[in-house]
Amino acid sequence: MNASQRVPVLAIGASTGGPAAVASVLAGLPAGFQAAVLVVQHLDQNFSDNLAAWLGGQTHLPVGIARDGDRLKPGRVYVARGGDHLVVTAVNTLAYVREPLATPYRPSVDVLFESLAGSLAGPGVAVLLTGMGSDGAKGLLALKKAGWFTIAQDQGSSAVYGMPKAARDLGAASLVLPLAAIAAQAAKHLRKS
Repeated sequence: MNASQRVPVLAIGASTGGPAAVASVLAGLPAGFQAAVLVVQHLDQNFSDNLAAWLGGQTHLPVGIARDGDRLKPGRVYVARGGDHLVVTAVNTLAYVREPLATPYRPSVDVLFESLAGSLAGPGVAVLLTGMGSDGAKGLLALKKAGWFTIAQDQGSSAVYGMPKAARDLGAASLVLPLAAIAAQAAKHLRKS
């Protein structure tokens, strides 16, 4: 895959308080948004379809559960199902993997972000939103080192300031922004790249 075949990517990770935060980012994306959007929200597998359906009502973009073998397409939102980890393969398709087994969150934001850092996707924009713990912080740093533009949600707009704080403390975020400013900044950066 050469650079001309690459699909721009907006990757979003969230946990506690995440559905509303993810919906806010998706709702703020402009008409004609031309990046593939990957969403990892910590959740039980039984709620994956409900989350995707609800998010679909919050944005003009088509939203669906990511499926094994899906090829990244611009202007589509792919929501990771619960139970396994979503990754981007070397040929820019989506897949679910069991490893690492020890990860407390399934799907894990770190696993997706680290797969993106090693893939031909992007560089794009990665966003780490509200949530407990530190999942996503190491992956956000890997993406920043791989040339991605990285954003962490600020403390004032986070329901739980765990994951974005861990990213900030690692120096993984290019910018720390209030939730209301994230969509516009992500879209602006993707237009430039």
